[in-house]
Amino acid sequence: MKASMVLSLIGYLLVPSGAAVLGRCVVAEKLHEGGLSDFEGYSLENWVCLAYFECKFNPTAAHDSLRGDYTGYGLFQIHNRDWCDHGKNRCHVSCSALLNPNLKETIECAKETVKGERGMGAWTSWTLNCQHSDTLERWLDGCKL
Repeated sequence: MKASMVLSLIGYLLVPSGAAVLGRCVVAEKLHEGGLSDFEGYSLENWVCLAYFECKFNPTAAHDSLRGDYTGYGLFQIHNRDWCDHGKNRCHVSCSALLNPNLKETIECAKETVKGERGMGAWTSWTLNCQHSDTLERWLDGCKL
């Protein structure tokens, strides 16, 4: 009896219910299929790195900023203040559409974002973790694209 309770507890802790986290290679494949490989001069490795540092590959993530002045949505934590329906809506998309694991709307909005004057620098996490990394190739290591 005691052993089965312990095993049940371990199983509960290891498999979060409703988890939508994608594997690294699944993310790479979806981003590649969505046309982000070398989009605006940024390698696929940069995009996968960004997705990891923005939401740990959870396409359904939504997080409020520390100051509470915006919410980030989806794989790239695209801000509602400028890019989706609660703000300027430059991507012409609802914020909830950016939470879809198929990533179609997320990829299209990321393309619009990176076309801006700051490029991928629009994401602080990319600037801090990916921009000058000499190990970007690790993000595609073992992935079959």
